[in-house]
Amino acid sequence: MSRSVAVTGMGIFSAIGKNLEENHRSLIHGKHGLSHPEILETVHQNLPIGEIKSTNSDLADALNLDKNHAFTRAALLGTIALKEALQNAKIEDFTNIGFVNGNSVGGMDMTERFYREYESNPANRRFIQAQHPGFTTEQIAGYFGIDNYVTTISTACSSAANAVMLGARLIQSGRLDQVIVGGTDCLSRFTLNGFNSLMIYSEDFPKPFDSERKGLNLGEAAAYLVLESADFAKNKEVLGYVSGYGNANDAFHQTASSENGEGAYLAMQKALETANLNPHHIDYVNAHGTATQNNDLSESRALIRIFKEMPAFSSTKSFTGHTLAAAGAIEAVFSLLAIKHQQIYPNLNFNSAISDTRLRPFTELKSTKIQHVLSNSFGFGGNCTSLIFSKDE
Repeated sequence: MSRSVAVTGMGIFSAIGKNLEENHRSLIHGKHGLSHPEILETVHQNLPIGEIKSTNSDLADALNLDKNHAFTRAALLGTIALKEALQNAKIEDFTNIGFVNGNSVGGMDMTERFYREYESNPANRRFIQAQHPGFTTEQIAGYFGIDNYVTTISTACSSAANAVMLGARLIQSGRLDQVIVGGTDCLSRFTLNGFNSLMIYSEDFPKPFDSERKGLNLGEAAAYLVLESADFAKNKEVLGYVSGYGNANDAFHQTASSENGEGAYLAMQKALETANLNPHHIDYVNAHGTATQNNDLSESRALIRIFKEMPAFSSTKSFTGHTLAAAGAIEAVFSLLAIKHQQIYPNLNFNSAISDTRLRPFTELKSTKIQHVLSNSFGFGGNCTSLIFSKDE
């Protein structure tokens, strides 16, 4: 990469914590955030979800929003997480900063709630435009007054990872010196019903990479990184570097990965190439690891194709659930926490390896030397993205 891309701030809001400190505490103590629905209104009360136990009113009050605001839940979560990232990076001037936001659900939680009332209740029509993921981005950007470069990426579950990649490329090319990147998604009946209808939703807690895995569990979350060119950030504390990235598409199926993990393999290969690293340099892999039959086998085969000797790996979705577009950002934060604290976070609920691959994730917290972390995010339609975060330039 022609210009080093430093991470100078990050913020997160998930089912295991409302900030960086709480999320890290949950990771080291093995405390997951999965429970049955309390805030999401759904008939599927038996399905565990990674739900943030704060109402929209609570979140809006925390942001001092006017009662007639048009912030949907994804925008509320995103604004709170972004506020922490900006405070962490000590940024107050947004004149020349960029904002790349990953989002897939958009304001669907509100449009599905008020759909049948739009004709009779004009007050709720302000949420109609919230259906578009870009509206979520604009609401968040507007709260902070960010208007220099604002864009949305919506590539399903790789959205936030692609936002990180685009932000890094904007800095690398010299287009911008500072870019906020990440993503936000909230729970909705549409996504819960949709994944359940695909018969890949588990009625139990997820078991990533386990031979007895039964499916994923959805979650909601938001997370953001502040990226700056290394020269621009020379007087700041640097939390790590975006040293590599790769995106590929196996073009295999709308909702399934190819059996040999071609897209995942190519994305990891490209990430290593852009970072100028060899596979043996990777100390930890934060795997996509959704706990579905198809994904975990496909990703396992791709990992075996990349690594002659498998590094430590785990799926932190066993803590948060699968947060869709936010997943790449959530796991980017976890990857940087792993570098900062020199820790590998456990893969919860694992008992026995998949017979075809025999890969065994780490199931307990481990302190070890970590220089480079590879983080995978794979989306529907075969859109696969891998990021590499490094301790030093």
